[in-house]
Amino acid sequence: MTRDQLKNMSIEQKVGQLFMCGFDDTKPNDSILHLINEYHIGGVNYFRRNAKSPEQVAALSAELQQVSDIPLLISIDQEGGMVAGIETGVTLMPGNMAIGATRDVEAAHTAAFIAGRELRAMGINMDFAPCLDVNNNPDNPVIGVRSYGESPNLVATMGCAAIKGYQEAGVTATVKHFPGHGDTNADSHHELPLVGHDRKRLHEIELVPFKHAIASGVDALMTAHVIFPAYEDQDIPATLSHKILTGLLRSELGFEGVITTDCLEMNAISKGVGVGLGAVMAIEAGADLVLISHQISLQTEGIEAVLTAVRSGRISEARIDESVERLLKLKEKNGLFERDMSSNTSIIAMEESLAFARSLSEASITLVKNEGKFPLTPDAKTYIVWPNMRPVSETAEPEGQEVTLGKILTSRVAQLKEQVISVNPSEEEIANVISESLDYEQIVIATYNASFSAGQQRLVQELAEREDTSLIVASLRIPYDLTAFPKVKTYLACYENKPLSIQSLAKALMGDIPARGKLPVTVGSYGTE
Repeated sequence: MTRDQLKNMSIEQKVGQLFMCGFDDTKPNDSILHLINEYHIGGVNYFRRNAKSPEQVAALSAELQQVSDIPLLISIDQEGGMVAGIETGVTLMPGNMAIGATRDVEAAHTAAFIAGRELRAMGINMDFAPCLDVNNNPDNPVIGVRSYGESPNLVATMGCAAIKGYQEAGVTATVKHFPGHGDTNADSHHELPLVGHDRKRLHEIELVPFKHAIASGVDALMTAHVIFPAYEDQDIPATLSHKILTGLLRSELGFEGVITTDCLEMNAISKGVGVGLGAVMAIEAGADLVLISHQISLQTEGIEAVLTAVRSGRISEARIDESVERLLKLKEKNGLFERDMSSNTSIIAMEESLAFARSLSEASITLVKNEGKFPLTPDAKTYIVWPNMRPVSETAEPEGQEVTLGKILTSRVAQLKEQVISVNPSEEEIANVISESLDYEQIVIATYNASFSAGQQRLVQELAEREDTSLIVASLRIPYDLTAFPKVKTYLACYENKPLSIQSLAKALMGDIPARGKLPVTVGSYGTE
């Protein structure tokens, strides 16, 4: 079927199939309809801007499929935890590092299966997950808790379990970011990072999870906008490197699935070679699917650039056919040609699924250090310092309805005050907390990426000097915060600031559940198990 269909396609249809585009609406708008009808794009990528409720997303997916001559791959970044394209009305699973902290491989599989089943019920057939980056750099600004941890084997084991779960649910798992974005200290959304390790080290660390994923039969893989001089002597990222995508990935590692780029609008590409040339180079390198997520002017630029490259002979039609055949086979595998537009959104956010997510979150809370008083004493005066994460957080609660620790514990602790401060607190905020908390017997400070906030660090350091106060610090994202204030006696890692994680933290603080998670990364002198 695939080869017969390929023979009947025009070059415009073939090139269009190699592109996945996003748009800014909750229903099909002129830009996405233009890209489907005039440019024959092969896929659509959803973001939060497209998703308001499961029912709305299901209707949107059905409408898009109805107007496309060839079934669409419809994707989303639903990693769980801090990165989720849709949260409202679905079962939001904990993120990778929280799952890594549980060491529960079967739970990683179940979490992905439930998430995948709900995505498919909304007409989404491709998930840009799981993230298989090995986060061995505490200063990594973009991966962090999106990784299962710093151990290649842990990442591989958990990742393969997730791949199985997604694909059993009828959703294409897309592992990322090949060959590995874990040991960078730059964010490719903003600049072009470099991983300078030699091939031996890459094969021992970064490539391990990807090799396991390929062996497990993963459907798709996303490239990293990262330079790897061990494999590419030109100053170009893996996304544009024939030596990496075709030489390393296809020939050496034997990957036969779909290669998709990360978004070409990220500065690592758009501010470098540009989106048009980037699309051409990515396909020349061996990519099958080019992701351009936002601006229609750049989306059409990319498609037109590839059409021009094919018509001029720079890219052969045979090269285009290779990728189109892979994409059509993937669509056929996922049953998209059956054109079944029905959806069963009643299976979304079922109580048993929500209960599983709660239990997984509770199992992730990690008591890293316990040399003080833990858990909290209910009848002691308690002061909570809570960071206002709205400017930096991916949480989706409406303004004024954010879940905070104080709101959860207000009925559990006799005398409680919660002070909300900035993630980068001012001198005035710090002084106010120092003064206001003097009469309190126990203080809980929730930190958010304190490694990158001098104000948070100074506040915790000053409070840790008090001898007559019990201080507990809980990190709400990266667990490395403890290294900034090693004198803290009691420290918990929560890995994310989602409502579910905050509720789990509250239970641990009150002694309702044990904080039994295990660090998936090394934090100072506290290592993984």
